[in-house]
Amino acid sequence: MGAPDTVLFDLGNVLVDWNPRHLYRKLFAGRPREMEHFLTHVCNAAWNERHDAGVPFDENVAELAARHPWYRTEIEAFWTRWPETMKGEIAGSVGLLERLSDAGVAVHALTNWSAETFPHAENAFPWLDRFGHVVVSGRIGIKKPDPAIFHHAAETCPLEPSRTLFVDDSARNIAAATDLGFHAHHFQGPGGLEDCLKGHGLL
Repeated sequence: MGAPDTVLFDLGNVLVDWNPRHLYRKLFAGRPREMEHFLTHVCNAAWNERHDAGVPFDENVAELAARHPWYRTEIEAFWTRWPETMKGEIAGSVGLLERLSDAGVAVHALTNWSAETFPHAENAFPWLDRFGHVVVSGRIGIKKPDPAIFHHAAETCPLEPSRTLFVDDSARNIAAATDLGFHAHHFQGPGGLEDCLKGHGLL
């Protein structure tokens, strides 16, 4: 593998603080155990990943609400109040992105995100313009860790995996990228990412 000269960023929980609990702590105020039950068994990660794969919210919400009618209001809020699931940017990570961009390092993004909600991020975070390309899973109907989305990113950006550092908070996505020949960093905080970038000579 060559030394990386490109960085491919995940967005959610690398650059953007996203968590449905930011919203549901309001809706289940004083009922944390019920909130966790709801997010584990009703609006869970597997259900939300359908949006990332391109399934429309109205279809996915209606199907789930039909199975859990007593939670209809809370289920519908996942769509109608979706912006409240974003707390804001992760400032330390955004600072690193800006430093890379200012230094002329090629930066791109590869995110599992619904095509319907990604415009909220585009409106909220002007630093997204720093990226050469942003590949959004919901727009192409393929999500990480499917190798096909990495191949799509490599062609679209374009980039060479052996010269690209992929940054993601998901271990399964990191494993998929590593298998495809990317350098990879399992994100657990801006400090560790900065050390990694410096170690590769990118900062």
